[in-house]
Amino acid sequence: MINQFQKSNALYQRALKTIPLASQTFSKSAMMYVNGVSPLFIDHGKGAYVWDVDGNQYIDYVSALMPVILGYCDEDINRAIIEQLDKGIIFSLSSELEIALSEKLVELIPCAEMVRFGKNGSDATSAAIRIARAYNGRDKVAVAGYHGWHDWYIGSTARHLGVPDAVRGLTETFKYNDAESLETLLKNSPNEFSAVILEPDGAVPVNSEFLQQVRGLTEKYGVVLIFDEIVTGFRIHMGGAQAFYGVVPDLATFGKAMGNGMPISAIVGQQRFMKKMDDIFFSGTFGGETLSLVASLATIHKLEEKKAVSVFSQLGNMMMIGVEKLIAIHQMSHVLSVSGGAWWPRITVAPTEALTVLDITSLFRQSLISQGLLLGGGFNFSLAHSDAGVADDTLSRLDASVEQLQYYLNSDKPMQHLAGDPIQPVFQVRK
Repeated sequence: MINQFQKSNALYQRALKTIPLASQTFSKSAMMYVNGVSPLFIDHGKGAYVWDVDGNQYIDYVSALMPVILGYCDEDINRAIIEQLDKGIIFSLSSELEIALSEKLVELIPCAEMVRFGKNGSDATSAAIRIARAYNGRDKVAVAGYHGWHDWYIGSTARHLGVPDAVRGLTETFKYNDAESLETLLKNSPNEFSAVILEPDGAVPVNSEFLQQVRGLTEKYGVVLIFDEIVTGFRIHMGGAQAFYGVVPDLATFGKAMGNGMPISAIVGQQRFMKKMDDIFFSGTFGGETLSLVASLATIHKLEEKKAVSVFSQLGNMMMIGVEKLIAIHQMSHVLSVSGGAWWPRITVAPTEALTVLDITSLFRQSLISQGLLLGGGFNFSLAHSDAGVADDTLSRLDASVEQLQYYLNSDKPMQHLAGDPIQPVFQVRK
């Protein structure tokens, strides 16, 4: 059992003096863990494992919030980066690597005729929105899912502090898997909506008919359809969910898994839309940074070579069956269930009469940490999770975690077992 976090806790107090939230990312901060009895700083990783600054080892299914798709310190990717490092990181002019990677994405992704690169998902989604607005001269955006930190999107969430009301009024949400809710928006504001942006699959599995309906509605109302494939790209299919479901958007955004941890994203789309990039201003010093480009080329090559999409599906099916059995054995189906697709299975928590979802999630994550598992809502697979023994070890640790949660919940005062500060809500990014 893991219970030593002295160095991590000390670093947290030190970080608070100079770093707001003591982290660069909400989802990596103390808000998401039982603060005091959880690791907050990682020292190193290898394959499917990470070690915190106190020397505790974990099987990591957070995978750095999904960029790590091959495993930590993958030798092939590291080698490609090191070889490019000897040539140069960034230059005064463009690199041939930009052409090579754009050609590869055009080959893989159905909607891709042209490509531009960014450094994170928010870069890509914000650029796609700007292209759409430039294309049809409209301002409003309809959204479903999570699309980054920029004003145009985050203003539609509970985390809208600092976003002008005028900007917030330009974005409206619709219900996922409910085409009628989208049509109501488009119909009630004719010629006002520039774009519809959604995640084409995810935490809530998509109804493929819904995607077809959305495609039809955007064509009917002259609205640009954008698929945010930051999560789905290279996981559900090498060409994204659009290739898996056979529904082709006008524009799409990719990122996270593109470079096995290197910072890179892409806006791709049909030429008639992407040519607006000649006129809008989307320009960044580091868009052509070579280490990320070469890492992306090497990552995509290895994903194809290892048939990673099939591996993730097999892993997911095995994990879903195994977790469902554990939940049944420990009679925990009233609070735990398995959801999602095989490419991204999730353990879902339900409230009881006495405890909220955050209460139970806090107790459960405390149990997972104590058994050496870093696991948020979903299993963010990397190829390293298919290494011999990892899946069996995971299920063994999960078994102990669920049993421990059962003990907590069956006690007279479950929350007395929480040994640190409970998890805090950020906002529900996916509904």
